[in-house]
Amino acid sequence: MKHRIFENIGLKVSAVLIAVFLWFFVTSQGQSEISLEAPLEFKDIPAELGIAGSTAKAVTLTIRGQERFMKNLNASDLRVFLDLGRAKPGEAVYPVNKEDVKLPFAMTVTNVAPPSVRVKLEEIAQKTVPVRPQLLGLPEKGVVTTIIVEPRVAVIKGLKSELRKIDMVRTEPFDMSHISGTRTEELDLDTSGTNVKPDISKVKVKITVAEKKR
Repeated sequence: MKHRIFENIGLKVSAVLIAVFLWFFVTSQGQSEISLEAPLEFKDIPAELGIAGSTAKAVTLTIRGQERFMKNLNASDLRVFLDLGRAKPGEAVYPVNKEDVKLPFAMTVTNVAPPSVRVKLEEIAQKTVPVRPQLLGLPEKGVVTTIIVEPRVAVIKGLKSELRKIDMVRTEPFDMSHISGTRTEELDLDTSGTNVKPDISKVKVKITVAEKKR
């Protein structure tokens, strides 16, 4: 058996070398490059930190591969991860490495622009703030005598710089135009335009309207 393996060894080695050469020849044909913009994904952010800003939210990738595969490539096939696992509060520059790019099979990254991104991280904190109902209109018949909100406060969580700007949380609008007597509504908290998360999503607002004295 061993004898047969080494029989005509020269011809066998030549055949292997020719096969390798043909494989390189074929695969090197029809190569092309394209540039696509891909969004950055920040991963492994420490639980006590949040992103306060970054100099880029996407990077431009130059990708090389077989032309027949490249024709169907689009940005949704690409993922670029920026590892923040060792990040600390403050600003720092993080490199975007080619190894951080996830590509379809048989493609390579030849360039990443920008090659690095400056990211600012802040500590996440929480704060207790009062809940204020957002009231619209006035009762057509009577006057408002009591407004009760339950619960009266909410705990909001977010970046420290964001919390410093907020001293209360509003509810969605409560139209008082047609109230007579007492009405209770369950209203959502409105945190639109902010980057904080409340510990509750709804409150009950109870409004009592009494007839005007003549």
